[in-house]
Amino acid sequence: MDVLTLIVIGAIVLVVIFLVAMYNRLVRLRNRVEASWSQIDVQLKRRSDLIPNLVETVKGYAAHERETLDAVITARQQTAQASTVEERAQAENMLTGALRQLFAVAEAYPDLKANQNFLALQEELTGTEGRIAYARQFYNEQVLAYDNATESFPTNLLAGAFGFEAKPYFEVEETSREPVRVDFGQGGGTGAPPTATAPPS
Repeated sequence: MDVLTLIVIGAIVLVVIFLVAMYNRLVRLRNRVEASWSQIDVQLKRRSDLIPNLVETVKGYAAHERETLDAVITARQQTAQASTVEERAQAENMLTGALRQLFAVAEAYPDLKANQNFLALQEELTGTEGRIAYARQFYNEQVLAYDNATESFPTNLLAGAFGFEAKPYFEVEETSREPVRVDFGQGGGTGAPPTATAPPS
């Protein structure tokens, strides 16, 4: 076997090794995205499981706040029906907004605010929101690394050939990041329940 043949064989082996390494890297990155999404899913389901008890507790003190309670229930149902990351993000944003409104309304009911079950649920939801935010950040970081790999040359050639498609980010609407500001209607004298408003931009 002459030197040229050995060089050709060596070059082929190196190319194969390079392609296998790129493929394995894409697989690892995709698996990290899927694993990080599962962590988000766990926390979202945890929050969803807390909502029926929260609604029942609020209903015991503010049953006439039907519109707010129905909004929370409807938003929770939509999260269960979402099938893609984009749909889930949109549904979860709606649920977050509905929960913000529910807690704002609760400010008008001192007995409800003092209820131990309500306080425990509120604390649990707050902790869950923090875990969701952390899991979302980690997921989006994994998506960024994966998408960069699938779009960069020469890995993009291999990604296209083997069906490694870009993954969507789990995004939160800007309004979901804003704190709830409660208006107690001071000066109006109407005694109406407070409303949640976003701070001025």
